[in-house]
Amino acid sequence: MESETQLIARIARSIPSRIGPAGRGGAGRLLRLGIGDDAAVVVPDPRSHTEWALSCDAFLEGVHFLAKAHPADSVGYKSLVRATSDLAAMGATPRLFLLTLALPVRSTGRWLDEFLQGMGRAARLLGLRLAGGDTTKSSTVLISLTVLGELARGQALTRSGARPGDILYVSGRLGQAQLGLQLIRSGLGREARFARLLKPHLYPRIRLKLGAWLAKERVASAMLDISDGLSTDIARLCAGSGVGARLLAERIPRVTVPSAHAAQLGRLKLDPFEMALHGGDDYELLFAVPARRVRRLRSAPGSAELTAVGEITRAKRIVLVGADGRAKQLDSGGWNPFGKR
Repeated sequence: MESETQLIARIARSIPSRIGPAGRGGAGRLLRLGIGDDAAVVVPDPRSHTEWALSCDAFLEGVHFLAKAHPADSVGYKSLVRATSDLAAMGATPRLFLLTLALPVRSTGRWLDEFLQGMGRAARLLGLRLAGGDTTKSSTVLISLTVLGELARGQALTRSGARPGDILYVSGRLGQAQLGLQLIRSGLGREARFARLLKPHLYPRIRLKLGAWLAKERVASAMLDISDGLSTDIARLCAGSGVGARLLAERIPRVTVPSAHAAQLGRLKLDPFEMALHGGDDYELLFAVPARRVRRLRSAPGSAELTAVGEITRAKRIVLVGADGRAKQLDSGGWNPFGKR
């Protein structure tokens, strides 16, 4: 089976787009950035000083969440947050969203009420307003979201600006969402003592202020959000910029398993480094910064939670350098919806 990236390329080559056939009419003039980044960038009016960032995201029962294991309010909250993370990765401020919701009849009662409570909380937190959408019946829950953000013209951060010598940074600690998922899969997520460890998976926070600051101050040269795992998303950034990367294993900030729970979690054989490297759903930001601008990061929102993990290289490959100084090729091991599960 082909990868998600290959599937997207097939679609883009067949349908009028920046990559595919040009089509007719003047719609192409509105599209400044199309397929291949976290969000599209549209110029609604040539005289305007602002641009729109547009992205859509699907959240499906049995693929992205388990109806019997994930609380309905978490499904509502997380589906909107993860869609909006694409706007954070471009440096945009969220404004509006559209919701398409397909439900089985069994989910139209209490489950729907709790789902809407969670999505409403996320919308208030993110500054989003629901503009419309569609509803229909389905055998399983299917959620599709389109989000619209605003930013100053020409300020959108993309995956294509990284250059050799740029320093690579990540925000936060990676692998926390994967730890929560492992707890849910094992059945331990039902125990109250693990509630705090589940939050990054069930109710993630995204770096809207950091993304907007990096774009406005023009500090970062390229950026995306870590939605499918560091090992997968670093490959996307490098492909977009036509470069490679050198990551330092010891520098990658990783989830910690509290010592108080070590005995209970021992049977899960958790590897914090592997979870940080390949676990998805963290929605932290991965970005490149030219060396001359690194000092300016001291003024960034949440600067204490930023970690330099490597650098951009000229060689078009990604290597991971261990504590012993040995370098090995880093293959993408994160989430791939069309890969083996």
